Amino acid sequence: MIRPKPARWFELLVARDDATLALEALAGTGMIELEARPSAALPASLADLRVPMQQFAELAIRYHDYWPDDRWEPSAFPETPATTIERCLTRIRGWAQDAEPVIGVLQRGEAERGELVVWKRVLDALAGSSIDLARMAAAGPLLQARLIACPPGAEPAWPSGLLVRRFEADGQSHALVLGTPDDVGQLVQQANALKAGVLGLPTWLQADSARCEAHVATRLAALEHAAAAMQAQLSALADRHQLRRALGDAARLQWLLDNVRAMEAGELFCRITGWTSDLAGQRLAGALDRSPARSILHQPAPPAATAAPLLLANPWWARPFEIFSRALGMPSSNEADPSALLAFVVPLMFGYMFADVGQGLVIAIGGFVLRRRFPLARMFVAGGLAAAAFGLVFGSVFSLHGIPALWFAPLDDPLTILLLPLIGGAVLMSVGLLFSAVEAHWRGELAGWLATDAGFLALYGGLLCGFVWPAGFAVAAAGAAASCLGHAWRERRVAAIPAALAELVERTLQILINTLSFARVGAFALAHAGLSSAIVTLMHAGGNAVVQLLVLLAGNAIVIVLEGLVVSIQTTRLVLFEFFARFLTADGRVFHPLPVPPSTLQERGMKTSYKFTTALVALALVMGIGATALLGAIAPALAAAPAAAAAGGAAEGSSFGLMAAAVSTALAALGAGFAVARVGTAAVGALAEKPELFGRLLIFVGLAEGIAIYGLIVSILILNRLA
Repeated sequence: MIRPKPARWFELLVARDDATLALEALAGTGMIELEARPSAALPASLADLRVPMQQFAELAIRYHDYWPDDRWEPSAFPETPATTIERCLTRIRGWAQDAEPVIGVLQRGEAERGELVVWKRVLDALAGSSIDLARMAAAGPLLQARLIACPPGAEPAWPSGLLVRRFEADGQSHALVLGTPDDVGQLVQQANALKAGVLGLPTWLQADSARCEAHVATRLAALEHAAAAMQAQLSALADRHQLRRALGDAARLQWLLDNVRAMEAGELFCRITGWTSDLAGQRLAGALDRSPARSILHQPAPPAATAAPLLLANPWWARPFEIFSRALGMPSSNEADPSALLAFVVPLMFGYMFADVGQGLVIAIGGFVLRRRFPLARMFVAGGLAAAAFGLVFGSVFSLHGIPALWFAPLDDPLTILLLPLIGGAVLMSVGLLFSAVEAHWRGELAGWLATDAGFLALYGGLLCGFVWPAGFAVAAAGAAASCLGHAWRERRVAAIPAALAELVERTLQILINTLSFARVGAFALAHAGLSSAIVTLMHAGGNAVVQLLVLLAGNAIVIVLEGLVVSIQTTRLVLFEFFARFLTADGRVFHPLPVPPSTLQERGMKTSYKFTTALVALALVMGIGATALLGAIAPALAAAPAAAAAGGAAEGSSFGLMAAAVSTALAALGAGFAVARVGTAAVGALAEKPELFGRLLIFVGLAEGIAIYGLIVSILILNRLA
């Protein structure tokens, strides 16, 4: 389960005319990666498609916005590629010839609608003004009038002979100008250079602004009705010319050209070869049986000169956690895949830092609801349940201590909260070293590992145990000696001992620092507890029960969104940079499944995702406005708190200390966010040139978030002072 498996080679002999159908059926399984034999080349029938497909792309540039975006129906039994694309182009051009007058009406209507919207804003901005727009529109031929919409931060140099009336409309600077044709022409040239909008004054303008607004409303309604009629005509033309089928066939051919680089083809048959993750071959055989393609599937041994892509073999409950291994690449055939272990470790770290029954259950429910749309959300189900379990241990429900703690509250014993993650981190580091032993066994190098790294493991364990068991330091010394002697034995020379000792010192310091990094798990647990206490303090400062309830709801919503993101980042950092460094280099070949052909289902999914993103933005906006309103409502109570503390209310002073701890963490995290943004931007640019640098660049991005640790240290100092 922890060792990746190689994909299986497959070969498919298919009738030449059915190759597209066979590829479409195989792509639908999501379980094949195409790879042609070295002697194969792109068939002439596909190579000849590039010129007509370029013609299709040119037609798409002109007419794409007017094509139907639903119910594309590729042919069930396509002809040869050349015949198919010729038929598609003929139908598209026939539709374009009939649709061109309708498109012209639509474009003129869109242009007029845009001008009317601009004039509606102008009329609203000039409401109550004494300017007679009708007389300006009728000026001429000695005078000309224009409306200039200036771009943000730039205005033309107004000629001295012009009459200019400047005003703001929807936050943008506008100007009505009147002058001689020469002055106006000079101004228009400057405005065009600045990419400013220039409009002439329409003849329908009247002195009465109410009549102008009525004309705009009437005309916009008429244009909307005309646009609907034109769209109906376009849809009818699409049905008449069978445009949806032509577009579906052309899109499928484009998909074929994008994904098939080479293929062995003859006059009657062609051979499709590659790798599959269906090791038994049943899914591929079933997909081909349901397809009308005439084909024969065979799964022989792969060619000798090929390297198989690797597959992670995990049970269903561990597959969401494969994202951590894939973040660095793909483990090689002799490297361990720790996804099954991470299915337990990651939720434990997440839950420890996010210990709250109510908030954990909200996260778990959210992950369960979104598990089908976002497979990554399945991890939050386990993480949320772990957070709820730790919430029972610490007695926290929606930031309130409403239930008796099974152990104690985090702020009651901060040192214990910090110590437990260190112990867990040490165990995880030791497991990583044991993984390296398993990998050495797979490579046939277990004897070398026992001679060198086994001593290092004893050194590490002895140093950690020495703080509670003095004999542990003796074990550490024995492990160091065994490691150095093992290096000398492997290299067959005593002179290797000094170099081995220097390397051992470096590795020891590195793994101890990596172990100390797990203290951040406890630090974030304390920060979560401090922020929860601050929310409770703000709630008690509210004047009535309704305000207190709203403060509690808003505070928990902010904690779930912000801390959920921060805790996820910290968990990822510990796994990638501390744990994986012990055993994983991830230099295996990744399996890249053949993408499915374009479909209306994918288009609808993108639209739904856009709506979902819009909903999240709206939710964040509502939360921000609500939090601001709540803070304004309880501001008088907060202002009175220092006076109460001066009179002897020490509890309020402690509450503000907790708030200070939370704020120090928040501001440090904000600074880390800016740093990550800058480093991440540079990393994206580097990845565009060299994608293989992903793993190394990820480390630099992770280092930038270390700024947040300083804020955590300040928070811990404040919390200890309060304790």
